[in-house]
Amino acid sequence: MSGTVKKVTDVAFKASKNIDWEGMTKLVVSDEARKEFATLRRAFDEVNTALQTKFSQEPEPIDWEYYRKGIGSRVVDMYKEAYDGIEIPKYVDNVTPQYKPKFDALLVELKEAEEKSLKESERLEKEIAEVQELKKKITTMTAEEYFEKHPELKKKFDDEIRNDFWGY
Repeated sequence: MSGTVKKVTDVAFKASKNIDWEGMTKLVVSDEARKEFATLRRAFDEVNTALQTKFSQEPEPIDWEYYRKGIGSRVVDMYKEAYDGIEIPKYVDNVTPQYKPKFDALLVELKEAEEKSLKESERLEKEIAEVQELKKKITTMTAEEYFEKHPELKKKFDDEIRNDFWGY
């Protein structure tokens, strides 16, 4: 087996160990997305298993003596010479340099979107807490207490009353 294939399988195996599948599963919300995520994970595991089994093993050496006895040394020597003369070309990666800058830019964009999402999530959590608190207090709250928390509404109502606008 060529060293490149071994290196690729090792990298794929190490990458699969670094993936936090459970953490990502918790982030998936809808049932359809969970189903798609499970399919993705299954496909990843199948590819990773194929890489580990097919490409990580060295091929068994050819027993040339066995074939010399059965076929004859002239033909076997010809095949052995041809076999030894085979050179597997080294893989030259021309694709990664093209897409690496794009991928890095996407990672930066992803981080920015993540930060924005976390800030929005935090804001929404606060808003939910306020609404839940208001829901608990609404039955015993006076208008003055409500207007203390929402002075813009008090100003709006006062302006409407002052301008003699009663909504009809």
